[in-house]
Amino acid sequence: MTNEEQYRKKWTTAEEAVRLIEEGDDIIVPLIAGEPPALLAALEQREDLKRNRLFQMLTSRPAIRKKQEELKVISMFLSGGDRQAFREGAVDLLPNHFSDVPELLKETTDQRVIMATVSPMDENGFFSLGTNCDYTASLAKEAKTILLEVNEYMPRTYGMNQIHLSEVTALIEQHQPLIEAPVPVITEKDETIGRYVASLIHDGDSLQIGFGAIPNAVMNSLKNHQNLSIVTEMIPDQLVELYQSGAVTNSSRIDYPGKTTATFAYGTKKLYDFLHENKTIYMLPVSETNDVRRISGIRNMVTINATIEVDFLGQCNSEKVGDVYWSSSGGQADFGMSARMSQGGRGIICLHSTAKNDTISKIVPVLAAGTPVTTSKNDVDYIVTEYGIAQLRGKTVRERVQALIQVAHPKFQEELTDQARNRGYLM
Repeated sequence: MTNEEQYRKKWTTAEEAVRLIEEGDDIIVPLIAGEPPALLAALEQREDLKRNRLFQMLTSRPAIRKKQEELKVISMFLSGGDRQAFREGAVDLLPNHFSDVPELLKETTDQRVIMATVSPMDENGFFSLGTNCDYTASLAKEAKTILLEVNEYMPRTYGMNQIHLSEVTALIEQHQPLIEAPVPVITEKDETIGRYVASLIHDGDSLQIGFGAIPNAVMNSLKNHQNLSIVTEMIPDQLVELYQSGAVTNSSRIDYPGKTTATFAYGTKKLYDFLHENKTIYMLPVSETNDVRRISGIRNMVTINATIEVDFLGQCNSEKVGDVYWSSSGGQADFGMSARMSQGGRGIICLHSTAKNDTISKIVPVLAAGTPVTTSKNDVDYIVTEYGIAQLRGKTVRERVQALIQVAHPKFQEELTDQARNRGYLM
């Protein structure tokens, strides 16, 4: 039977495809742009689910709400789609380091069903997970059922994110533009932080950087750098311009010479067009892109991440805003530990010094009770705000406190100094 004949035999509707999900099956979908919207919509309409679980991460759609005994929804990184549902008890959250997700799901799931959006089949019968590899590619190898949503808008990328037609249980076609990331508005504060961060990056460094206004500002300040390598978990839009500037060459890489490695991408059509059949991009499972043992062996590894608040000890909360659980750990700790162990490595955490129109300091004496520590004080190297750079690595507690107060907003520095004295951190 030819690939075309097999394709037609497995081609069905979304409604019929999700009928293949049986009682007790655990359903796993890729994150963000790799989610299969038609299959998820059909799943939501099924009225006879029983003891099923849906595992999702950084979802782009409103949470599916069903009785827990029918379908339990478990998030591995909250987003606007399921944040409120988590607060209302309709979604649960699985704590994790991003690097551990494939193994966690192998340990905690059974009868796995993979549902994913893929690029159209190539001449050899392979589908590409396109913007994704994440945990999905690893788990597909041992999946009970694989349901694919073929979308001509999904870029064909290369790497360890290929699924062969022979592995597929059923497939549907749904051609629609991929979800796009909002374009962040870069403020003067962001630009200042971007310049400070860029001053810590040298020609020839390897970088991990993500999405958002501050990362975009950092990349804007790196366009005159040379021979940078990208060793990251996420490919954002702004990386296209950094490539086009000539700053990124990946020439110093020993593991994947000349290639950018990542486990997912999220941006606009500009990014998705850039990714399509681009052989300088190599998609890897998150268990490899975020593997501390592997990344720490890369010299001059620089990691750039954002946080919500940091306390006097250097502990970073990147997950909760007040009482609201906002996201999760993601790969921040993976890369923070890696940078610490890398020869010549630097771990950079960025944040605005204040929130709510300068009424709240984000440099705080202590994290509130119940606040998660996303990055340990022992893994923090640099803290950067619009008021400067605080190097914490190698500093004592009192030296850390002094350095952090210096990069806090001036209106809070006196108050923070008094609080440090009250706690015995300053004399």
